[in-house]
Amino acid sequence: MLQKITYPLTPTSFSIDLDALNNQFNRVCVFDSNSQSNDKTFINCPKLIAIGCVQELIIKHGDDALNQLQRFIDASKGWLFGYLSYDLKNEIENLYSENEDGVQFPLLHFFSPLLILEINQENGWVHFDDLYISKTKVESILESISKPVVSPGKISTVSVQSKITKQQYLTAVSALQQHIRKGDIYEVNFCQEFYATQAVIQPVQVYKKLNSISEAPFAAYCNFGDHQLICSSPERFLQKHNKHLISQPIKGTIRRSADPKEDDSLKKELQHSEKERSENVMIVDLVRNDLSRIAERGTVKADELFGAYTFKQVHQLISTISCDVKKELSFTDIIRNTFPMGSMTGAPKVRAMQLIEEYEQTKRGLYSGAIGYITPQGDFDFNVVIRSILYNQQKQYVSFMVGSAITDKANAEQEYEECLLKAKALFEVLEN
Repeated sequence: MLQKITYPLTPTSFSIDLDALNNQFNRVCVFDSNSQSNDKTFINCPKLIAIGCVQELIIKHGDDALNQLQRFIDASKGWLFGYLSYDLKNEIENLYSENEDGVQFPLLHFFSPLLILEINQENGWVHFDDLYISKTKVESILESISKPVVSPGKISTVSVQSKITKQQYLTAVSALQQHIRKGDIYEVNFCQEFYATQAVIQPVQVYKKLNSISEAPFAAYCNFGDHQLICSSPERFLQKHNKHLISQPIKGTIRRSADPKEDDSLKKELQHSEKERSENVMIVDLVRNDLSRIAERGTVKADELFGAYTFKQVHQLISTISCDVKKELSFTDIIRNTFPMGSMTGAPKVRAMQLIEEYEQTKRGLYSGAIGYITPQGDFDFNVVIRSILYNQQKQYVSFMVGSAITDKANAEQEYEECLLKAKALFEVLEN
């Protein structure tokens, strides 16, 4: 039977030792909003932690992944945590992926945790099923992970290299702009990979450092055994609460400044930039179109356009689009009509994804996919996997990708610099 027990798990009373968690369990997910405002948090919960695994679904490849996922969801009576990789696009649309895949995450991975910690500023709760674990065992686990251990805190330095040269990047952008001028697409999100081989890192320490640098509202650390995700995403893909669905695409980026006056000026420059606003509104229109296929008639609306939000590394333009979803639709029905997210593809979406496959050199995999959770009530919240480090521990392969929106007005040199700006914190924590 599902249990929910209140515990003194507020951030001031309960410090989680992730190293101790990893020593005991090979399935751990930490979602941390870093106490950002509620409109950006995972369903009103600053921190959510999934521990251990009762059952799981791992699909490495195939064309029936979403149907298998829905059957897994329908059979589950509790919480589910997991991810959807970008390459599920090949099942949703008539597409393919043949680019090199160094990090090799499965196509999707979901698991039912042994217990879940839900922590906000005032209260903490533990969710568990007493069919699988006793209250006494829960208390023992909480005690074991709340005792900080002495850790050297080392982050092995790795040598990061680019999959493509700057000139190759500039050439590809020029070619994509020719497609735009011919009318094939209006916008495309073009990405490049940075990677390291023979890399031995301490993922928990990397996550702690990255989170302290970025403090992103959709930060995540996930241990899936040999595959680990270290995420500092600022972007929500989809949140469902009851029948209300929201998406919050990001399009528009500008650097921060240490000088307060210049920083404020940069933020205003971003908010009023014709180029950045045009990029943003193209994706808003795409998301509105996606949501219209699953929404009750007349409920799709843009709640906010071109909101300028400040993060520790950058200012960004975020828009919020919402609808009331048709009640008969399942989780995977919603995903089939909205995934991958428009902010990471382009418009029109299918043609943009075809060109992404042609001009990018790396199979995206989990990058620009989504990770999150589904509640027993059918609510869910998923981020966009960007500003993230992917680690294949068995292969000793580290990867991160960054990209930007290419439009007719884009300057290739500036877009390249924007990629490096977005990657700044990732370089910092890996190259130490």
